[in-house]
Amino acid sequence: MKSLTPAVRDQIIKAQRAEITEYHIYKRLAKRTKKAANKEVLERIAEDELRHYNIWKSYSQREVAPSSWNIKKYFWIAHIFGLTFGLKIMERGEERAQINYKEIGKEIPEALKISQDENNHEKELIAMIDEDQLKYIGSIVLGLNDALVEILGTLAGLTFALQNNKLVALAGIITGIAGALSMSSSEYLSNKSEGKEDGAVKSAIFTGIAYVFAVIFLVAPYFIFKSPFMSLAVAVFDSIFIVFLFTFYISVANEQPFRKRFVEMVTLSTVVGLISFGLGYLARIVFGIEV
Repeated sequence: MKSLTPAVRDQIIKAQRAEITEYHIYKRLAKRTKKAANKEVLERIAEDELRHYNIWKSYSQREVAPSSWNIKKYFWIAHIFGLTFGLKIMERGEERAQINYKEIGKEIPEALKISQDENNHEKELIAMIDEDQLKYIGSIVLGLNDALVEILGTLAGLTFALQNNKLVALAGIITGIAGALSMSSSEYLSNKSEGKEDGAVKSAIFTGIAYVFAVIFLVAPYFIFKSPFMSLAVAVFDSIFIVFLFTFYISVANEQPFRKRFVEMVTLSTVVGLISFGLGYLARIVFGIEV
């Protein structure tokens, strides 16, 4: 075997560490996974990672220890946010980004093909993972988007019209609960009418949970701050934060563009909020509301 330059050897060792670390992550996730199909997929990817590790080891001629921190980190990310999200965030992580396969390919021509085969195979296997939160992502988007637009608009209008935190919060909660029940029932009936009876109940549940989650975040500032306008400002920030988190999740899990979807949702929520804010101010003047 020909001698490798220090730079290439260093890159191979990084690749080894990434592969053996991911092997242990997949094995741990497989042990904790209840669905037999998902367990099988994770076991297959784990074995692939170990095989890749051994390929690179044949060139470096040394054992490399896994990163215990990354094993814990990505295991819990996948455990909390779902397998697909956790695995895809891991595959595009900093450890992978540091590996320069072109540099390795200068001295080991087959390295580029090995890397490409690895990536394609892993993507195919990850796509086979069956998760409810990805199946019903449309229902979650519906619940979140409707809550952000409707509740933020309601809070903005009432803030100027009433200028009383307790009343605004109470109205927001009542509107939120009614909205969640309305959206859930509508989603259920919509799925039933389309012949999707098996998933109708779950779709309704995911829609309702997403709606309530958004309502809690938006109304919470009115219980924390004394100033209604400060509460509204924080609620607006919360809405942008929710959109950011969820858009990032979708962009990773479904491999969709982040910026376009994020700008669309923020723009829609902001425009509706401003219109409602103006209507609340107008209503206060026209009807002479004083609380």
